[in-house]
Amino acid sequence: MDDQLASGRRSLRTLPTTSLLGPTGARLWADYLDPKPGFSGAIDFIHKLNIPLLFTVESDQGTVFEPCKLNWHPSYLAFEYESASLSLREHKFVTWNDCSVAVQTWENRGPDAIVIRLKTDPRILQNKDQGSLSGVYSADRYSFAIRTVLKLSDNRLHEGLELAPGQQVRLVIAAAMGIEEQDDAAALERRAAAFLEQPAEDILPANQAEYQSWFDQAPQFTCDEPLITKTWHYRWFLMRHNLADPRVGQLQYPLFYEGRSHKMSKTPFAPHGWEFSKLIPLTAPMHLLEARWYPDRSYGDGIWKNMMASQDDDGLYRCLLVNETLHSYANFMGWGAYQYYLIHRDKEMARQLLPSLKRQIDGESRLMGNAEDRLIIEYKHNRTGKEYQPSYWYFNDFPKNCKDPELVTPLKRVDRSIYHYLNCIGVMNLCLALDDPEAERFGEQAEQIKSDVLSGMWDEESQFFYDLHYKDNRKAYVKNIVGFYPYWAGMTDQRHKNGLDYLFDERYFGTRNPFPSVAKDCPVFSAEGGWQGHFFKGRNGCVWNGPTWPYTNSVILDALAEESKRREHVYDKEFGHAFREYSMLHYAQRDLDKPYLVEHYDSMTGEPISDDVDYNHSYYIDLVIRHIAGLNVQEDGIVLDPVHVGLTYFELNNVNINNDAIRVTYNKSASQAGTMEQGYRLYVNNELVLHSEHLQMMKYTFPRSSTKE
Repeated sequence: MDDQLASGRRSLRTLPTTSLLGPTGARLWADYLDPKPGFSGAIDFIHKLNIPLLFTVESDQGTVFEPCKLNWHPSYLAFEYESASLSLREHKFVTWNDCSVAVQTWENRGPDAIVIRLKTDPRILQNKDQGSLSGVYSADRYSFAIRTVLKLSDNRLHEGLELAPGQQVRLVIAAAMGIEEQDDAAALERRAAAFLEQPAEDILPANQAEYQSWFDQAPQFTCDEPLITKTWHYRWFLMRHNLADPRVGQLQYPLFYEGRSHKMSKTPFAPHGWEFSKLIPLTAPMHLLEARWYPDRSYGDGIWKNMMASQDDDGLYRCLLVNETLHSYANFMGWGAYQYYLIHRDKEMARQLLPSLKRQIDGESRLMGNAEDRLIIEYKHNRTGKEYQPSYWYFNDFPKNCKDPELVTPLKRVDRSIYHYLNCIGVMNLCLALDDPEAERFGEQAEQIKSDVLSGMWDEESQFFYDLHYKDNRKAYVKNIVGFYPYWAGMTDQRHKNGLDYLFDERYFGTRNPFPSVAKDCPVFSAEGGWQGHFFKGRNGCVWNGPTWPYTNSVILDALAEESKRREHVYDKEFGHAFREYSMLHYAQRDLDKPYLVEHYDSMTGEPISDDVDYNHSYYIDLVIRHIAGLNVQEDGIVLDPVHVGLTYFELNNVNINNDAIRVTYNKSASQAGTMEQGYRLYVNNELVLHSEHLQMMKYTFPRSSTKE
């Protein structure tokens, strides 16, 4: 992964003097690092803490190490500083077992002796014992305490290590962190000391190998377009970067964070604002779609186990921190769980999860349903993750003050209702797999939702799906991006075929940087966010009235691909263009040497609006597998059904479906991809089972039972 994604200096747009750090631990990570040796900046543990300093090394020549050279890699950060009198080279990283490690080489190039010494924060490290530093910091806001033990390869650094002119010294500094109640000081000391017991020159390569081993297990995809291949690598990096395993309080299982960067203030030990480093139900199903392709099931299983732990008495899944339960969010967990089941075929897992999924559907029906139909009412505009979407203000003529709660109209939302429909379909299919008699109930409910969406939300004259007034079913004539969700759910037919054309029309959603969150004909459309020129959430705030979100792009691309395949590939060209534009969002200034995905963008210029880098609230890997490579898993087999995006060759390998090794290859011409055979091929356990000279739909039926009891 280091070879694929290595970059130069990689820093936050809003904090350009800092540097990002790629590797993350199960609990420990750096939001950003200052241009100094060691770990100084904003350090976090499980949730946001803004610890300003774990350790650094200062010189009597000064404490400023700029200008410096920084080279970012997924597994480590390289830091170099040179002056007339001093040279410093450092490699630093965080390990999965929550050690911050720095390997430094100092050289005195001046005519006089210099002294370097360790600096730490007494709030983190209070005790010294035979050269080791240790301490406990009580993170009261999260109801846990962090124990830290720091070890040095040269204990003279505590009081000051003198370097004579021309002298060079190599240092290793390691700080191990854990939960006070779980990790005793002796265990943490052994963990930190392990880095001092190996040759310094071996430490970085060993870390790189350990870090790379996670990616070696993941599916591999290559093709003749560097943009798609590199973005595939970057998306797996996002999964690993946002992977966490708190194992404390309410978060006892692995999960993927929506992001690790900053929607919060940077005040040391006192972050304020919205943080992504927690369980967020809105995002969890997207993570499940991606994680289902990774062979280690502990990550995918962790998602649904944490979701079950978050469920309240009404059946709603809620945001979770280790010590606090927050509000619920709309989600398609029932659908995502069924997609996860299709890959692993674990009936015991399905039995554990199914009652929880049923409770969600029943709870949402009871709390947000209505007596007239099966559509779902959203009373709080931010609970679908699309705050300030203009349809909520349609019936009050888009007032200047959109923050006045009296001017917000609850709506029967398209997205809420589609999630509800998909959850019913997912639960129905899980019931069928388990011979659960309630399959019929959820199937009937899904059909009723479908009928109500198609009859009530579709407008024949304008050929679009709209939100409805929650009391009288009047249409809110705002073309929100969620108006395309019924195509994603596969519930549309020939009557609705023209609706997708809005995506490519420059008067509506066909912007330079597709797809905006609302059409350009909306009276309060703003490509850069804000509301009628008022940026009441700040320059980087989320306002769903015109910017582009990777979140909805992934859903719309999924819908576009499925609809194209249902209609004899009519939208393949448009999908290929939009998918490449979606891929380009992953790079600052559209430069493939600068991976940098954030939450949302100006839909006209492509400028990043937010600065929460390496953001993980969308899906991409799943789109490549199902629509580019064409690998689709059904109850009884595998269907190859790709969208034709103009690739000359591709290979998808290292995929595991119910313990079968899957490989898909395509080579348009025998001369294009080395030894790869010509044509479109599916291999199961190294045996060729499907073959065509061209990209086309083919089906492989499982020869045996494909479930695990």
